[in-house]
Amino acid sequence: MDSVRRMEFAAEPSCVTYVVRVWLPDRPGALAQVAGRIAAVGAVVVGIEFLERGGGSAIDELTVSLTDESLVEPLVDEIRLVEGVAVEDIRPVAADRPEGAIAVLAAVEQVASAAAEARVEAACAALHQLVDADWSAALELPDGNVRGACGAVPDLAWLAAFVNGSLHLGNGHEATHTPGDVAWTSLPSCSLVVACGRADRVFHARERAEIHAIGRIVDALVSERVPAV
Repeated sequence: MDSVRRMEFAAEPSCVTYVVRVWLPDRPGALAQVAGRIAAVGAVVVGIEFLERGGGSAIDELTVSLTDESLVEPLVDEIRLVEGVAVEDIRPVAADRPEGAIAVLAAVEQVASAAAEARVEAACAALHQLVDADWSAALELPDGNVRGACGAVPDLAWLAAFVNGSLHLGNGHEATHTPGDVAWTSLPSCSLVVACGRADRVFHARERAEIHAIGRIVDALVSERVPAV
């Protein structure tokens, strides 16, 4: 499955903003039908992120501007009127939430601007925020010693065993063989893995691709050496 392009627009600052994750048939007009149902409750689609496609289905995240929180339940009911569409998750977000591509660049900037000895910890914090994770942690391999963490990290012995057992799958291929609510990226130059997880929704292809891309950048930054003078 491939992640594809992202579109975002400006939301009205006086409105409340929600992100709705939907499963819909991968057919022409399906997304337009969903947008029509959203408009039926007086809401406006201000952003679209295409998370994943495959098996005849598409998974999209729609950023929706509502005039009032009381419209959330009617909004979900309207979306479900479209044949074959299911709502996976809906959650409030800040109206000034950065556009997806800007958020990724901000995460990279956060790591790159950190002091060399703090870049691993900065990577944990950046990924934790970028993917709305419940926790993130950087582990030394194979021992599982923690180099940085954010949030309520699960049992470290379990996490180290999970990561060590998943390494043979390779970055980008773990999704079909491991729990969907955990994502990780390897930093091979410094024998580290950065993992993150969340309980309320799984990681899809686009999110995993972002995590792995940031991992490759962090690996280069952490392992770089200043030439001797």
